[in-house]
Amino acid sequence: MLNSKQRAWLRSQANTLDPVFQVGKGEIDETLIKATADCLAARELIKMKVLETSMYSAREAADALAEATGADVVQVIGSKFVLFLKKDKDSKFDALPR
Repeated sequence: MLNSKQRAWLRSQANTLDPVFQVGKGEIDETLIKATADCLAARELIKMKVLETSMYSAREAADALAEATGADVVQVIGSKFVLFLKKDKDSKFDALPR
């Protein structure tokens, strides 16, 4: 669980990121969950986008993927959202504010 300082710092880090996945008109299925989990394992902080044709809002998609992958939702703005899952070791976010 992230506190407000950590969330603010992660938002600043995610500001320049481009979305790596798009949630389209299909369901959030095992394929998308697996791809998101793999991407989180590699990058720790990812930005995703929800298309207008999707049956999910950005908040619903963020919450569903965060619950399925064990990640934290950092930010939801418009159609984009940011997820964070810290690695156990060799994390580039070890300097996360307390």
